[in-house]
Amino acid sequence: MKGKKPFKKKAKSNQDFNKPLEKKEEAKTPESSDSNEGGTRLNKYLAHCGIASRRKCAELIKEGHVKINGQIILEIGHKVMKGDEVLFKGKKATIEERKVYLLLNKPKDTVTTSSDEHGRKTVLDIVRDAVKERIFPVGRLDRATTGLLLLTNDGDLAMKLSHPRYEIKKVYHVVLDKNVSDDHIKMIANGLDLDDGNAPVDSVSHVKGASKNEVGIEIHIGRNRIVRRIFEHLGYTVKRLDRVYYAGLTKKDIPRGRFRFLSEKEIIMLKHFI
Repeated sequence: MKGKKPFKKKAKSNQDFNKPLEKKEEAKTPESSDSNEGGTRLNKYLAHCGIASRRKCAELIKEGHVKINGQIILEIGHKVMKGDEVLFKGKKATIEERKVYLLLNKPKDTVTTSSDEHGRKTVLDIVRDAVKERIFPVGRLDRATTGLLLLTNDGDLAMKLSHPRYEIKKVYHVVLDKNVSDDHIKMIANGLDLDDGNAPVDSVSHVKGASKNEVGIEIHIGRNRIVRRIFEHLGYTVKRLDRVYYAGLTKKDIPRGRFRFLSEKEIIMLKHFI
């Protein structure tokens, strides 16, 4: 083990979950007007419009979904100037002046996308009636994974939370199909070599007070399905995977499938602690 306390399963809150969660104050920090002489990079502009993170916006631009003044633009570094008309998938894209931050306890069988071509329920379907601004999920949880997911229209913050350089801390509660041996716990803690390279783990242990098939694991890497692949590499099947901690935020008083707005203090923490 790497000097961490055993992972503890937290008791449920006594809050009446049938009552609406209290709406926290949202930060109202207007974005700059982007009227500087040099213009704004297109992917950054779209992120500030609440389309998606800068990285995802770059992909959308290359796919030909963006027009400026009637012309399709494929260069992510194209500068948007004051007075330009920017269309994303035929709809006008304007910078969201009010920044919104929601923390969702994602339920199972919900996809982490803005829309789904197969008609499946998305995380945005859950929060759609709560905000009028266009927001997007930061990062991704696969359809079967539950737990903490941040949704926002703050492109700069989304970029920081998603970038490997900032090593954002995430903790998962994992339930396996069989007991996990102490030897395998040590192997995971030392970092397994997977097909796409070594998988460093910050901490891992059996969940205190639970059976040996329940494990808590702390990571900062964000590779695709990394937690599931770690255990599958050792012959386990992940029955349940729940993200219980993300970038200093926890699931306290957020039932599965519910969400709340971040407090001003939490927003400041995310922006300045990272």
